[in-house]
Amino acid sequence: MNLRAFAMTLILAFALLLLFVTLNWTAFAAPTALSLGFAEVSAPLGVVTLVFTAVVSALFVVYIVFQQAGVILDARRFAKEGKAQRELADKAEASRFTELRTLLEGELRRIEAQGSASTRELGERVAQSERSLQDKLAEATRTTAAYLGEIEDKLDRVLAPAPS
Repeated sequence: MNLRAFAMTLILAFALLLLFVTLNWTAFAAPTALSLGFAEVSAPLGVVTLVFTAVVSALFVVYIVFQQAGVILDARRFAKEGKAQRELADKAEASRFTELRTLLEGELRRIEAQGSASTRELGERVAQSERSLQDKLAEATRTTAAYLGEIEDKLDRVLAPAPS
């Protein structure tokens, strides 16, 4: 039962009690001899009972108000603690993202450096292979030229007119 429904029920009960007392006021106000244990007094029993009931009811209402105030204060305290914990978790998550970003950037730089080193190495190998091929081509050209020279010499000797 929430506080509003409880308050409405309590107000309804007091209204019914007030109606009952109003309708029976003559009986409530009739003086009676009451024993207090050590003395006897003459007072209206209905009014004494009514005052006692009102005091007990007021004490219960005060108790409920204090209970609700305590619950509200606890809820506020828990809300503040929850907010602080949420902020702490957000900061921790942000720092993890920052660390991850730093790590990824470092890895990316390392991979880029490794790629550029591989590219340089490949370029050097291609250049070396090109020089080697040029050297072999030059050697093959020289060898072919030497062979052609030998063939020309032999043809010149074979085809040369015989000295007469």
